[in-house]
Amino acid sequence: MTLLLEEVKHSDSIYMPVPARITAVQPLTSQEKLFTIELPHDLTLNHEPGQFVQVTVFGVGEAPISISSSPSRSNGTFELCIRKVGDLTKVIHRLERGDLLGIRGPFGRGFPIERFRGKDLLFVCGGLGMAPLRSLLNEVLDDRGNYGRIILLYGARQPADLLFKDELAEWEARDDVEVHLTVDCPDQEWNRCVGVITRLFPEVMVEPRNTIAVVVGPPIMYRFVLKELKKLAIPKGNIWFSFERRMKCGVGKCGHCQLNHVYTCQSGPSFNYAEIEFLEEALT
Repeated sequence: MTLLLEEVKHSDSIYMPVPARITAVQPLTSQEKLFTIELPHDLTLNHEPGQFVQVTVFGVGEAPISISSSPSRSNGTFELCIRKVGDLTKVIHRLERGDLLGIRGPFGRGFPIERFRGKDLLFVCGGLGMAPLRSLLNEVLDDRGNYGRIILLYGARQPADLLFKDELAEWEARDDVEVHLTVDCPDQEWNRCVGVITRLFPEVMVEPRNTIAVVVGPPIMYRFVLKELKKLAIPKGNIWFSFERRMKCGVGKCGHCQLNHVYTCQSGPSFNYAEIEFLEEALT
């Protein structure tokens, strides 16, 4: 397990955020911005793909945010893709290069990437789910020789909502990555698939026993995607979900993230289907 920032600093409180500086702000869409964060010089995040941090605006509040950058590209910084949806994130969106944020973490169980090596990878992503999935995808691409096929299915409400468009274009230009996109509401320039993300499944064929599926997106998407993955006969233990949207305190104290008796901030947010199949709240 990775060390928390506070443990690195030998603090006795997991509740104490570490001041970190914003070094870059990049608009991605009308609602999302990508923030590059630099920790104090003696600290590194040391995260795993799929983990999250608690982000504090001092005097305003705190929220859990998934880490968007891969450990392989840390270079002393990490990235957070943040959607403007509430009072706290509206304040964050007004911050600029040089401003400070508080960071706690990383928290949770990331994706067990060591179990993915040697396998074909099917990434299924909806909307803002691309933010945490990007961390895993770039980690895999930076170690490309240790994986089989890489297939990305990505859906958004409209073309303007697609995240990381430049990187999408780079991935599509590669001959070792298969990218399939869809949107619910096309514009006049869109000439690709139209509809929900399950419309993309007929476009792919997989070897089920050698395929790992990773699903990240809005909860309503999960049960419909699961039906398609079952049709492909991918084993339960090879289907991974992220429940990162349920996070709140990050340390198992508030109960906000509970799925039945499971605290997802500690046991997750990544779970394979075999682990959550009988948790009634997981896929409803």
